Amino acid sequence: MSEYRIMASRQRKWMYVFIGLTAVLAVVLPEKQFILGLLIGLVIGFYNLWLLQRKANMQGEEAAVTGKRKGVGTISRLASAALGTLLVIQYDWSIVSFIIGLMAVYPVIMLDYIWFNRK
Repeated sequence: MSEYRIMASRQRKWMYVFIGLTAVLAVVLPEKQFILGLLIGLVIGFYNLWLLQRKANMQGEEAAVTGKRKGVGTISRLASAALGTLLVIQYDWSIVSFIIGLMAVYPVIMLDYIWFNRK
């Protein structure tokens, strides 16, 4: 398995852990609006991470074969974030926690890079 696929798998595992912990907190804690907004943000952030990793992998393979590049699917990631925003607004959950959950992917990517490239 290539180093990129190992890194992508590790980042997805971290997101699974965060989603699982947030789901447990949603069941246990009484403050549902904040936790549910965070959970929806994490789920959509995970979906965006998966899309980004898939498109980057496809782009790398295509560049190695033909020398051409493809797009990274920005519109689909923006559309999923917009759909999540509509969902959060519809059910009156916390929009701030949704944004925090949506952006939690990027610290995971950065911390993974820092932690595993310390050499």
